[in-house]
Amino acid sequence: MTRREIREYIFKVVFQIPFYGADNMQEQAAIDIESLKELYKDPIDDSDKVKMSQNNEKYITDKLNGLLFHLNDIDECLGKNSDNWELDRIGKEELAILRLAAFEILYDDEVPDAVAINEAVEIAKKYSDEKSAKFINGVLSGIKNSKEK
Repeated sequence: MTRREIREYIFKVVFQIPFYGADNMQEQAAIDIESLKELYKDPIDDSDKVKMSQNNEKYITDKLNGLLFHLNDIDECLGKNSDNWELDRIGKEELAILRLAAFEILYDDEVPDAVAINEAVEIAKKYSDEKSAKFINGVLSGIKNSKEK
């Protein structure tokens, strides 16, 4: 799996938080990881699918656990940087993308801020629309700028 595929997978898990609740997400993520392992078990060829490695599984688990641990702080930061939009007014796709990217900006030193923002915008273009991508870019740029101060 590429980092983008992993990030998209994590986005899909984070997207489920409003439906299942944050408390149930670790259990749901474990179920989803087992499905991913099955999906990536026997690649058709090397260019089509890469096996799900233990490193990928650990990366996904660590990122999800970190995001869930910091979820309240992330949501508070999103609220401060989204022009006073209440989080329940933000579309579920956009909120999931914002939560993942905000986690990467605020807590994941391995991911450069610019990469986190760019990847979030690309996911928004794929799963939402151009208007959402611009909104996401603005919110995340605000978080990045406030972090740098």
